[in-house]
Amino acid sequence: MDVLTHVLAKIQTAVWGPPTLFLLMGTGLFFTIALGGLQVVKFPRALKCIFEKEDGDGDVSSFATLCTTLAACIGTGSIVGVATALRIGGPGALFWMWVSAILGMTTKYAEGLLAIKYRTTDENGEIAGGPMYYIQNGLGDKFKWLAKLFAFFGAVTALLGSGTFPQVHAITESVSTSFHLPVLLVGAIITIMTAVVTLGGIKSISKVAEFIVPFMALFFVGGSVLILVWNCKVIPATFGRIFACAFSKESVLGGTAGTAVISFMTAMRMGVARGVYTNEAGLGSSPIVAAAAKTNSCVKQGLISMTSVFFTTIVVCTMTGLVVISSGLLDNSELSGSILVTEAYNAGLPINIGTYLISFGLIFFAFTTILGWNYYGERCILYLTGTTKSIKPFKIIYILAIAIAPFMTLDPIWMLADITNALMGIPNLIALLGLRKVVISETRKYFQVKETIVAAEGIQELG
Repeated sequence: MDVLTHVLAKIQTAVWGPPTLFLLMGTGLFFTIALGGLQVVKFPRALKCIFEKEDGDGDVSSFATLCTTLAACIGTGSIVGVATALRIGGPGALFWMWVSAILGMTTKYAEGLLAIKYRTTDENGEIAGGPMYYIQNGLGDKFKWLAKLFAFFGAVTALLGSGTFPQVHAITESVSTSFHLPVLLVGAIITIMTAVVTLGGIKSISKVAEFIVPFMALFFVGGSVLILVWNCKVIPATFGRIFACAFSKESVLGGTAGTAVISFMTAMRMGVARGVYTNEAGLGSSPIVAAAAKTNSCVKQGLISMTSVFFTTIVVCTMTGLVVISSGLLDNSELSGSILVTEAYNAGLPINIGTYLISFGLIFFAFTTILGWNYYGERCILYLTGTTKSIKPFKIIYILAIAIAPFMTLDPIWMLADITNALMGIPNLIALLGLRKVVISETRKYFQVKETIVAAEGIQELG
């Protein structure tokens, strides 16, 4: 196992090296500039779009696609992933999560826009969309190899990365620690529940997501706010530590110039990698479900998709990070993963409420992530095989992966998830840059029309 961990660590460092970081951050920066800071300027409009009812082609409502996206995003990455990033990259990793999220909002916008514009239907009449379709239909058949590359890594990520092992491991570890239930029993329950829901398809998955995600997000954020209000005196020092560790050599153990560079890169790499893992901006997964939205406006869906980054990273991950850092337990090297987060929340809430908050948060967040990634994986398999007959065998393999996940160890799990995320994201980011003119053109067209309509209504009111 030590050899495997060493090999995965080498691959992880390579795939999340400067080229990938530059591509990921550069894509977000490009769209931020090209779209005039749309993630800030149009954010109120994006929030309004979430609650606007619009009929159009699609399988589920736009709100349902947002909940399903959040279900796949707000998983262990928002809790355990943040703790892991802080443990390896220090408090400064949280700063780089914020940076990746702010830039990633426009990346997510572009993904949602293109998902609607280039979506199609499968042989059963259900919506089929996502990066593989906007690569092939947007860039042309000569880039079909890139679409297949994305779909392959997407299926692998669902089976071996974000969709299965980290989520199940987090649930079993938390439940067995908090409630002393056998790992085998917990794993069996997760497997059965996953089978029951996923066999119902996207409509079943989205219904579960619509019910669980808003409730659990408010529950988790509410508990976090209570802790931060109670510990308000240490919050300024907590932010000071975050910014200091993000840039200065004082954040480095050892303090030499050489280790300062390594620490800076480690904080940046872990922050960006975990940021992508939590909000999936640039990864290419969320446009797969965004394509199923009942809407005729690709720009509106892009705006709705963009909000998921804000909710997952800027809100949920920030809550987790601030509570962990302000607790002072980050300096305890014996604590890691869900145990570190649980102890941090227990320190801020009375009578072990933190244990139940984190346990239930992990259970529901991770479970909905499992459901969302099942849909992502099956759509990738559909594209690779060209037939819906391949979906059922994929679901069976996916359920088997859930069954063996409790017996995997933590470090290789997170490394594998990071690796498959990067390999999935690279083809998608290339496609987004290749279709940049389409994104810019559709955006300008939509908002010019909106401004014209508003102006005309204003003239009528004056008349």
